[in-house]
Amino acid sequence: MQIVETTNEGLKRAYTVTIPAADIAARVEGEVKKIAPQVRMPGFRPGKVPANLVRKMHGPALHQEALQTTIREAMDKLVADNKLRPAMQPAVSLGEGYDEGKDAELTVELEVLPQIEAPSLDGLKLEKLTVPVTEAEVDEAVARIGAGQKSFTDAKKGAKAKDGDQIIIDFLGKVDGVAFEGGAAEDTPLELGAGRFIPGFEEQLVGVKAGDETVITVTFPEDYPAENLKGKEATFDIKVKAVKNPGEFEANDEFAKMLGLESLEQLKTLLRGQLEQETAGLTRTQMKRALLDQLAAGHDFAVPPSMVNAEFEQIWAQLQQEAQNEENPEEALKEIEAEKDDYRKIAERRVRLGLLLSEIGQANGVTVSAQEMEMLIRQAAQQYREQDRQRFVDYVRSEPLAAAQLRAPLYEDKVVDFLFDKAEVTEREVTKEELQAAIEAEEGAAAAPAKAAKKAPAKKKAAKDEAPAEEAAAPAEAEAEAPKKKAAPRKKAAEEAPAAEAAAEEAPAPKKKAAPKKKAEG
Repeated sequence: MQIVETTNEGLKRAYTVTIPAADIAARVEGEVKKIAPQVRMPGFRPGKVPANLVRKMHGPALHQEALQTTIREAMDKLVADNKLRPAMQPAVSLGEGYDEGKDAELTVELEVLPQIEAPSLDGLKLEKLTVPVTEAEVDEAVARIGAGQKSFTDAKKGAKAKDGDQIIIDFLGKVDGVAFEGGAAEDTPLELGAGRFIPGFEEQLVGVKAGDETVITVTFPEDYPAENLKGKEATFDIKVKAVKNPGEFEANDEFAKMLGLESLEQLKTLLRGQLEQETAGLTRTQMKRALLDQLAAGHDFAVPPSMVNAEFEQIWAQLQQEAQNEENPEEALKEIEAEKDDYRKIAERRVRLGLLLSEIGQANGVTVSAQEMEMLIRQAAQQYREQDRQRFVDYVRSEPLAAAQLRAPLYEDKVVDFLFDKAEVTEREVTKEELQAAIEAEEGAAAAPAKAAKKAPAKKKAAKDEAPAEEAAAPAEAEAEAPKKKAAPRKKAAEEAPAAEAAAEEAPAPKKKAAPKKKAEG
């Protein structure tokens, strides 16, 4: 086999590889001898079919398999002999005019990872902004739980319902005098002022008393999920069966016991821990961004364009998907299109940081253990149906690239934690608002040109009611989510984390199972 380097420019490499026809033929002969004892043919005893007949029957398939195997071995030798670290899978093409019996002429093009010196960690300084959890915040958290556990008691006889009260009603909805499917229910609890029914429904029931019967008129919103009701005017026959007043919430041991806890103090301890965990997450985000900014500012080496393109395509696909969920998708798409170059710079930054973290990790013995990897695989498998989980586990174990992608986020976090331990860290107490502002400031400094990325995504409001799915046309479903606000795709998703593949423990290797593209035959 002959290997000739044709390009060596920056991170780009290209080679021509010539595989002698005799090498391919020898492998075919070896395969013929291997399968001959297993071939069955009329007129011959098992295992006695002549080799020339075996070759005639299976020759094309054996030749193709031998060619692919020989090419994969050639690629392994090319990478090993030239001590290459491919950034992505090499592009391999078979020369035009190739046919059985001829030498195989291959063209191989690839990009290699840059040589990076692990940076000195001396002088690394970080400020850790911490947010103490106050008793007032804990009390607010208890009150929020109490609001969700609201209880109601029967109002005095003849009392009129007001906002905040709960009424128990039967209702029957009609359009043009005809009842519609899903528009009727009995003994339905409705908290006035909660905004769970379509606009105008609750407001018309303020002032009703137990035993009242009334008819109200409402108009379904234009975006109502039931096509036959969008924008339609409807009437509802209402029968009020009870009026109830909200009970006064009191934070005490009895309330905690209702939640399955021993005491109010235990509840507060749990909530305090949750709040501390939330602020700790924000603190870590702030420190990580400050760390990445320092690393990015101190290192500016060339990165493989193929890796940047792959990272950009991933970012771009996410941005386009999020744009489709905006109130005005066309406008959102125009906004991100206008800043396409800025997102490409973000992709380059992510790849560079990923390679740098990988180099730091390898130089300092940071690894993901087999036990940690097994836990990652098992956790990831939980997102699949039970009958598909083992298939996923087997796939990850057999595909190095899939395993590397799964390993990369944990490896990155371990390298970041290693750098936190090495840095000189000073702590400063701030408010939650100040911490958020610091995160946004670091975010803006890292990707200031990407204006669209500075906005937060539109977030759907959680559904307020839990009506059964089959009652999709009932008024309680109409305002289950707030209107979407105009917002650009997330910058955090585009900028914060280093490229996953680049942050893996080892540089990506070419897939051995991939077959080269054949430009022409015969």
